[in-house]
Amino acid sequence: MNGAEQPATEQKKERPQRRPPWLRVRAPVGEEYHWLKRLMRAKSLHTVCEEAHCPNIGECWAHRTATFLILGDTCTRNCRFCNVKTGRPGPLDPDEPERVAQAVQAMGLRHAVVTSVDRDDLPDGGAGVFAAVVRRIRELQPGCTVEVLIPDFRAQIEPLRVVMDQRPDILNHNVETVPRLFRTVQPQCRYEWSLAVLRQAKELWPPAITKSGLMVGLGETTDEVLAVMRDLRELDVDILTIGQYLQPTREHIPIHRYYFPEEFEMFRERGEEMGFRWVASKPLVRSSYNAELQAEALVASQEASE
Repeated sequence: MNGAEQPATEQKKERPQRRPPWLRVRAPVGEEYHWLKRLMRAKSLHTVCEEAHCPNIGECWAHRTATFLILGDTCTRNCRFCNVKTGRPGPLDPDEPERVAQAVQAMGLRHAVVTSVDRDDLPDGGAGVFAAVVRRIRELQPGCTVEVLIPDFRAQIEPLRVVMDQRPDILNHNVETVPRLFRTVQPQCRYEWSLAVLRQAKELWPPAITKSGLMVGLGETTDEVLAVMRDLRELDVDILTIGQYLQPTREHIPIHRYYFPEEFEMFRERGEEMGFRWVASKPLVRSSYNAELQAEALVASQEASE
């Protein structure tokens, strides 16, 4: 299939009006889920799993995996797909890196994922806190790989340099959507900024494993998704995630349509043909879903080749 073609499922099947069965998940329950919830409250920590209402929280927390949300729980941007609250953030918490590292140690993690709200109010966008968290995790939990899911830093290279100097095992920044929809979906962001972050990360540290992700169902076309995938491969991005957008509340941007599992499989196949080292493309895939498996496979192969 060439880039101009549409999947057969788009041509022949009617769009489902209600959430289809492949997007239904069980409510989070179980001892491990509640243990992890208590741990996060005891450490006064936030997770993107909770703030963004991730549909995989029950599965991931049952396996003691979570994505830490640093720099507070209030974002300076107002993306129309995101359920993290927007407003004026409070001051930085100097003890946050220590508490995150303690939680990683208590959970016995082999791979930790750390992300943040956007902090455009800070001169470095919060890069210094990212660096401190990575350092402290490695001190308290030796051998734990660390993935950072960072903001775009408005394409400023110095904040990114602060993060990359810590040599994160995986550097993740999500483009989220196609260029045409940026102003609608995330009006304070720029596609060019996102590409710059991923390009500069490799320039600052060529062996870096980079990662990016897309949501579908916001009104993009298949051609546009494939074009973004090609843009990412031109920047030598290693890992790609693609998942279905789900509207958090009625106030958020509505779902344009649900993609069928066969369409996600098509994106996976095309991504592998393009040369991505790992493509996770399924309806419920989110940026950090099965991140530990990606790290185990790619970090190990990277170390073996050095």
